[in-house]
Amino acid sequence: MERNLRQAIIVDHYQNPYHKGLVEDKDSCYIRNNTNSLSCIDNVDIMYKIKDDVIEDIYFDGEACAISTSATSIMIRTLIGKTVEEAQKYLENYEAMIEEKPYDAELLGELNAYEEIYLQPNRKKCAMLPFESLKKVLGEEKWKK
Repeated sequence: MERNLRQAIIVDHYQNPYHKGLVEDKDSCYIRNNTNSLSCIDNVDIMYKIKDDVIEDIYFDGEACAISTSATSIMIRTLIGKTVEEAQKYLENYEAMIEEKPYDAELLGELNAYEEIYLQPNRKKCAMLPFESLKKVLGEEKWKK
């Protein structure tokens, strides 16, 4: 992906984040997870609605840098409507990309905006923050009801 396009995607998702703002959860349909970084300002709550192995909805809110905010926004837009199995494939490929290992670039779409994040090792944690939350939630039993 061209550098200018990567920057435009990151800036757009930072300035206009998708599904930012938590929802009222009267029926306890959502799993809420907080993810943060001890080394910077990033502190984000993410709410996941998973039903019948499908990610039906995700919202987030909190304070985070441009990389974390945009990565969260892109992750959410990418995963809504996907199965848990598909989400795990995105997670595995995204982690591989961040760690400079072989990955399926075609699968990742806009997430390829972080393909050169390894050039700034201190930003890897920022780019991985929402996916660490996803990994934790997918590993829980709560959503399997």
